[in-house]
Amino acid sequence: MNVEVRGKDGFEVTEAIENYAKDKLLKVERYFREELDAVVLCATHSDHHRVEITIPTKYFTMRAEVKEEDMYAGIDLAIDKLERQIRKHKTKINRSLRKREGVKDLFDDDVDLEALERELVGRPVKRKKHKIEQMSTDEAITAMEMLGHDFYIYRDDETENIHVLYLRHDGDYAVIETE
Repeated sequence: MNVEVRGKDGFEVTEAIENYAKDKLLKVERYFREELDAVVLCATHSDHHRVEITIPTKYFTMRAEVKEEDMYAGIDLAIDKLERQIRKHKTKINRSLRKREGVKDLFDDDVDLEALERELVGRPVKRKKHKIEQMSTDEAITAMEMLGHDFYIYRDDETENIHVLYLRHDGDYAVIETE
């Protein structure tokens, strides 16, 4: 796994933190067959540290973010969060995306996963570009959960319209359908 460890908001990454993050990400690497890239962002705030790990693949993006008093504990918690995501979604991803070429080859079959078990105010402060993928609502839910976001934009594979999937305050999902 190619790991890039970066500091954010003025945080300087030490060699010890970089080596620790790379060593710990070996736990996640064993789940996959292909070589993946990972970005670890570390930031420090007045009362906590924040660690964000993003691992993009050809088919989906895994992401975990934690806030913790200790940077090393934050790295451990973020990696544990990623492992839970992988275990939770491996079967769903293989089943829902098996139509796409190569998805079944992404995960390593030798690993028994079952056994392991801002609100914005005012004007936008950040802009992102998003490629809109055609998929079912179930696939969009999986993609949204893997990212750890509370909304996801996708093109519905039945109607071919743009839909916005979001997580409601009560924990249920809702879809805004465009015409």
